Amino acid sequence: MRIDVWSDIVCPFCHLGRRHLELALGQFEHADDIEVTWHSYELDRNAPAVGSENVIDQVARKYGAARDQMIAQHQQMASAAADVGLDFQWERLIPSNSYDAHRLLHAAREAGVEESVAGAIMRGWYTEGAAIGDPAELRRLAAVGGLDSETIERVLTSDDYGIDVRTDEAVAAQIGITGVPTFVLDQKFAVTGAHPTSVLLEAIEHAWADQGNRPDLPEAGGCGGGCCGGGGCGDPAETAAGDSDAVGGAGCGSGCGGGGCTADGICGEHQPADAR
Repeated sequence: MRIDVWSDIVCPFCHLGRRHLELALGQFEHADDIEVTWHSYELDRNAPAVGSENVIDQVARKYGAARDQMIAQHQQMASAAADVGLDFQWERLIPSNSYDAHRLLHAAREAGVEESVAGAIMRGWYTEGAAIGDPAELRRLAAVGGLDSETIERVLTSDDYGIDVRTDEAVAAQIGITGVPTFVLDQKFAVTGAHPTSVLLEAIEHAWADQGNRPDLPEAGGCGGGCCGGGGCGDPAETAAGDSDAVGGAGCGSGCGGGGCTADGICGEHQPADAR
């Protein structure tokens, strides 16, 4: 069975979601038969290569939120990360454009070192305070992950693999993804947000048991359904109607429930639809 995941390196919830997926698959008896494919997603294509202010101030200013509220939110994320063995150093985060990092990950996949390069770049931003929009930092991190220097230089001095990034983003838009992380299970069920390991495991087991059944096509274009339940939520209309316990069809809206980051760059625990 196939699991497609859309995520952005500069989304804290994507790091947590990646870890939760790893833990869920560790508990799934058919994990050897699961193929996970990671897809690029940029929360802010127009972000400068390296931002000039810290993430807390940037988010608080951009969305008119209280700085103390943003600090508390990031402290909660750090606590959740520590619970699953991650080290989220939110005070060291440097706002960065992730386009070049995504291109390097596509090159790393082709070279057979995607997992190690992704780990190095993600730790760099999430834990070490690296500015991953800085080519020098990307060179260092990609090399740490095992990508050869010739490939690194070729990617960073060209637009190689840019088409792969844009294709991933076009597919995300086509199936209605507006928040990350988003996990699409067996090309028909979607889970958006950094839900607990138990929720992801339940969704994977549901998709595995449902293999061979195809969802009904929507009457209009796009994909219907919402996101995974277990406390999560998907399409606001469905959530308001009390459908939050269902695993939705592929194609969903903003991350919620377990927290996520939306296409406008907002990261956080999203409110229920009726509270918006």
